[in-house]
Amino acid sequence: MQSIFKALKDPTRREILKLLRKRDLTAGEIAAKFEMTAPSISHLLDKLKQANLVTTVKQGQFILYSINTTVVEDLIDYLLTLKK
Repeated sequence: MQSIFKALKDPTRREILKLLRKRDLTAGEIAAKFEMTAPSISHLLDKLKQANLVTTVKQGQFILYSINTTVVEDLIDYLLTLKK
């Protein structure tokens, strides 16, 4: 759970997750939305992947990123238990 919170701490990673809520995207499509270098975007995506917040599927030369809804739902459930 700690790696999830670490990943969500960064505002750019949160923005990436917002983009992925709408649809799956390649790293290039994600990078086009930000004024950052490709290696910087790759690093951010790697952190999201390490936290299991995103999943990847290789499609030819590209990697398609998707939000991992299972982990997000688990996180919401966890946060709701803190309210009790």
